[in-house]
Amino acid sequence: MQRDAMEILLVLLGVLCLILFWIMLHDTTQFETTEYTVTDPRIKKPFRAVFLSDLHGKRYGRDNALLLQAIRDGKPDLVLLGGDILTARPREDFSCAVSLASELAKDFPVCYGVGNHEYRLKLYRKVYGDMGKEYDAALKEVGVRMMRNEKKDFDDLGISVVGSQINARFYKRRHKQEMRSTYLPRLLGTPDEEKLTILLAHNPEYFPEYAAWHANLVLSGHVHGGVVRIPFWNKGLISPSIKLLPKYDGGLFWEGKSCMLLSRGLGSHTIPIRLFNPCDLIFLSFCPGEEFQVEKMSRKKKQDMVK
Repeated sequence: MQRDAMEILLVLLGVLCLILFWIMLHDTTQFETTEYTVTDPRIKKPFRAVFLSDLHGKRYGRDNALLLQAIRDGKPDLVLLGGDILTARPREDFSCAVSLASELAKDFPVCYGVGNHEYRLKLYRKVYGDMGKEYDAALKEVGVRMMRNEKKDFDDLGISVVGSQINARFYKRRHKQEMRSTYLPRLLGTPDEEKLTILLAHNPEYFPEYAAWHANLVLSGHVHGGVVRIPFWNKGLISPSIKLLPKYDGGLFWEGKSCMLLSRGLGSHTIPIRLFNPCDLIFLSFCPGEEFQVEKMSRKKKQDMVK
């Protein structure tokens, strides 16, 4: 009797492992599109943007054809890249990231925010050699430039897009480093109150500081949705800074009058798994309105396998 119970338990454990493996395979090879609406009185006319972050060199279809098709189907007027489109490894081939940027730039204006992986290429020359310089040159050749503490105004839309590159010490693990109130104004200047300010800020941990700087809409990534999302609770398990149950793991967050939209990302690197945590492509519809509001509208699964 005891042996029969043990065999049943082993079979159930085996079935559970197979189910978890299937979910992990699904979540690491497919992505969802999520729709948000943004209203604000400073927006001059309706337009759409697509936000993608943390691709880490992954390909959806040959030359990312499936990802590009999903973006084009969404009919954006503007592309916002949240950083970590590649993975920083010595002698890593970054042609996938350049090819994607090239294809996007043919059809849309592209604002490329800096992630910690793009930052590393330039910062640690002894490790990466001229990779950072070569990547910048390749992007420039296809008409894309990374926004390192730069602002781009879209006067016809009523928005400013600001790309931030915070110091490497703000990416240290385990303990959040203090960011003084004077740091972002020195780095980025002062937001234009006449325009809706969209801040591309890769690390979401400093959202309170971004809000204090008066960013209206912060677009972040970095956390990969917490790698594993706890079912029913929908909470991310761990952050890149090795924090369990991070406060900022994915979705919408508010700090006073500032809103942060945190992407779960489109790829992975150090921990190459995702569980209950499908990849994330985000569309935003901007419209004039009486007050600043951001609302989630819908989610649609994409049945696209990585190749």
